[in-house]
Amino acid sequence: MKTKQFLLIILLFVGLTVQAQEDEKLEEDTGVDEQDRASKAMDATATQWSFQLAYQYMPDYHSDIVNGAPRPAGLDNYVQLRVVAPVPLKSMTILPRITFRHYENVNTGESGFGNTELFALIIPKATDWGTGRAGIGPLITAPGNKDVAKDEWGYGFAAAIVNNSGQWFYGLLFTQTFRSIDPSTLPAGQSDANPLGIAPFLAYRFGSSGVYLQTADIVALYDWNTKGFYLPLGIRFGKVWVMEKASWNAYVEYKTSAIYESWQGPAVQNSFRLNLSYTMPVGGKK
Repeated sequence: MKTKQFLLIILLFVGLTVQAQEDEKLEEDTGVDEQDRASKAMDATATQWSFQLAYQYMPDYHSDIVNGAPRPAGLDNYVQLRVVAPVPLKSMTILPRITFRHYENVNTGESGFGNTELFALIIPKATDWGTGRAGIGPLITAPGNKDVAKDEWGYGFAAAIVNNSGQWFYGLLFTQTFRSIDPSTLPAGQSDANPLGIAPFLAYRFGSSGVYLQTADIVALYDWNTKGFYLPLGIRFGKVWVMEKASWNAYVEYKTSAIYESWQGPAVQNSFRLNLSYTMPVGGKK
């Protein structure tokens, strides 16, 4: 049954991709697109095709004592593939995004695919002001390999607001999902809510060189059940190459844990990422 549901997610994404190709002609040139190509290449909410390949290396985790036992360590690293297929319509833009991750644990030899994530950000024309935008949409996670991920479905929503001002680019993303399980199987006093994800970011671009400095992929987590809070911090250094009809974005980043004392899960001590993205804007303005 899980295989059939997973295939339905893939078919839904493919269907939205085909629909994007058919509906591009509906995109009207309203003159509100004031965002330049360099910032678009860094913007996950821009109306563009996006193909991202990343490698995350996490060799060290904090091993302090939590509830009388050593804090559990996380996985060592993963490869991520993320594809965004825009669906531009007259009244809104839909950005279906699918994410695959393959994890590995060097110490135990376990490896496999994590929870596949399908997210569709919906951006009404009323909340797209040219230099930025705000949107919200459904978020679904499919079961992953039980050795490296949750073997269950999840559902919820995600929201984002971003803005570009001169050389600055900044924004905030939220995610909230719920476990698709029988509530009666949960321990007393616990809900089926996964931790709330809060991801702020701030970037500065150095002139027209394409070089930029940005906060790392910071996702703060709040656990509704334990009331624990986790906040990573880090820095990203990258460069954008703008071509005639597409752009490349390459970056490296470093991340560590800043606040994790009340958090009962893994807390990374050193994390490194290499990323390469290819984007192709669509619509009336290029």
